[in-house]
Amino acid sequence: MENQHRQIKGYRELSQAEIDLMNVIKQKGVELGNLIDDFRAMKDIDQRWVSIGATDLQTGLMALARAVARPEFF
Repeated sequence: MENQHRQIKGYRELSQAEIDLMNVIKQKGVELGNLIDDFRAMKDIDQRWVSIGATDLQTGLMALARAVARPEFF
């Protein structure tokens, strides 16, 4: 369905520049996810910190996405 975000309360139409930014953020997320996978495969490092790093990176990516999308809700 095209423009299905219009049916979700609190979301707005994004400009092409905003869509491009969102796609950059999503691509960096894939790259960082691959990096985390590499770290998870290293059993001689502290996996607790790998998990903390993964969570913080996810939080940062979500913050960047919200900065671009500017949703109208909490």
